[in-house]
Amino acid sequence: MAQRNSGYAREARDKYQTPAFVTRALLPHIPSRVRHIWECAAGDGYMVRVLREAGYEVTPTDIVDGVDFISTAGRPAGIDAIITNPPYDQAPAFCAQALGWMSRVKSCGFVAMLLRIDFDSAKTRRSLFADNPHFAKKLVLLDRIRWEGIEQHTASPSYNHCWMIFDKYHIGPPTIAYAKKDEGIGVNKKERDAA
Repeated sequence: MAQRNSGYAREARDKYQTPAFVTRALLPHIPSRVRHIWECAAGDGYMVRVLREAGYEVTPTDIVDGVDFISTAGRPAGIDAIITNPPYDQAPAFCAQALGWMSRVKSCGFVAMLLRIDFDSAKTRRSLFADNPHFAKKLVLLDRIRWEGIEQHTASPSYNHCWMIFDKYHIGPPTIAYAKKDEGIGVNKKERDAA
């Protein structure tokens, strides 16, 4: 099935701000060991706010602020997860860089990338998914995303998205899960850790 043209002009630097429901859908799938998250394409901080409200320490960076995730040699101290909505045209490089951090840095054991649902289908990305023992889960969003801060048409959005989740401690084949809008409401890291 061919994708239809959205009718929108492309946002500069692929600045598509993530609605809260998208980040909340991920919350139940973040391991309890995660404390400090690097949001490396933070934009205006939409994801950062939701993650902080859920009890995580979050270090936001963005190329607009002078931190180019793909070429940076440094990382924030103490991070144990990278969670982001990468720029579409740089998504493969963002995935490769994040997975590189995950393999090299003992404390960084979890990566979640918001991507188009068929992102794992390309032969050129086999090393990220089919051949990657750390590819743990594909979390399919059952509601299409209407990006924050941009003009909206009345027609339904054109693309389906998912969270691609990687975990250094994952064993076995990846799983698939589904999330409806706002299923992650009320998930709080502190309460989950206390349980």
